[in-house]
Amino acid sequence: MNKIELERSTTRKVTVRLVPFLFICFAVSILDRVNIGFAGLQMNKALGFSDTVFGLGAGIFFLGYFLLEVPGSAIMTKIGPRKWISRIMLTWAVIAILTAFVKTPLEFYGLRFLLGVAEASFSPCMVAYLSGFYQTKHHAKAIAGFMMAIPFANAIGAPISTFLLSNHWFSLEGWQWLFITEGIPSLILGVICLFYLDDKIENVKWLNNDEKKWLIDVTTTEQFEKQEVKHYTFLQALKNRDVLVLALSYFCWMLGYYGINTFLPIMTRGITHATSISTQSLGWILGIMYILAMAMMVWVGTHSDKKNERRWHIAICLSISAVTLIASSYLVNVNLVMAFIFLSIALCGVFGAYSPFWAIPPSFLTGTAAGGAIALINSVGNLGGFFGPYIVGYVKDVTGSFNFSMILLGLSLVISSIIVICLVKESGKAKKYTDVKHKGEAS
Repeated sequence: MNKIELERSTTRKVTVRLVPFLFICFAVSILDRVNIGFAGLQMNKALGFSDTVFGLGAGIFFLGYFLLEVPGSAIMTKIGPRKWISRIMLTWAVIAILTAFVKTPLEFYGLRFLLGVAEASFSPCMVAYLSGFYQTKHHAKAIAGFMMAIPFANAIGAPISTFLLSNHWFSLEGWQWLFITEGIPSLILGVICLFYLDDKIENVKWLNNDEKKWLIDVTTTEQFEKQEVKHYTFLQALKNRDVLVLALSYFCWMLGYYGINTFLPIMTRGITHATSISTQSLGWILGIMYILAMAMMVWVGTHSDKKNERRWHIAICLSISAVTLIASSYLVNVNLVMAFIFLSIALCGVFGAYSPFWAIPPSFLTGTAAGGAIALINSVGNLGGFFGPYIVGYVKDVTGSFNFSMILLGLSLVISSIIVICLVKESGKAKKYTDVKHKGEAS
């Protein structure tokens, strides 16, 4: 078998083995994270929560997420991704199910905070883990493969969630069954993780000896390319200039993204009152919108790999999303069809930027340094997930409209794209950094 055939065979086996499973795990995590938006259609009225209370509860998840993100990534490097990913899924499943029984704002805040603590480091661990099994040139496409779970989870979550909301079994309301039903898969997958995943390439049994040797050689060689190598420890990577810039950009992006995503079911609920569209039908419409976003994520990731370019792919996606998001909020009262079209384009843009963005950190960091950097970017960035929903809920309570908050969210997406273009170095030309173990390294 020549090198080209060996590369194709190995890459195909890695993709078939890892991407579908990680896709399912990530989809379940996204369901447990975003089902709060659909639960709010009933829960707010049932428990007497205002939009501000709901927005704060939805966003406080990210405070817990922020606090444990980097420490969680460090723990993963010690005990291995297999055990750590399993632990994450099992604990968040239990907390997600318990959310079905909250009665007061404080209980709501507390469980949302704990859910963030439980899920912290899951996403960066998955990115770092998957990147370790691929050549750099395949990173964006591979990352897009499992990150499609984000729009996919929203696509299937919309009709499933609206269906569950219509059921009242055993004296429990629909929003309670939503949390219970969508938390159970995490319990099952958490156990499967222990037996399915391998911590390192050397441990795998699903590659033959030639494929395993080739993969180890090529991934090791890429860490020491002809460019000057700068050795970074876990903690030093957290202070890297590009890492901090990416974290700032991701913060602005996530502020806009979660502000949209959390309140999307509530924002569009008014349409069901003004038209003959039922809540269940609205769920299917939202599902189709997210499927389009999923297709866009794949296309952008593939195109970004083909051109070996990341920054402009990110910036164009986020800028288009910002413009169409603002336009859609004003079109709701003028032309519903155009409002949904523009909102669909906004979702495509905000999701399309994912794969090229997360292909940047592994292009100049490796090993535990990459894991720590990805965790920092994700944790700081996801603080935007706290401020976005809270801002939207507060502004809605004050003004009685979503229009002004949509302008703020759109501006945050524009700022994110400007930061990427002006401050982030070209990933394809960036130097490769790797971590080294020495006395005093804290990882």
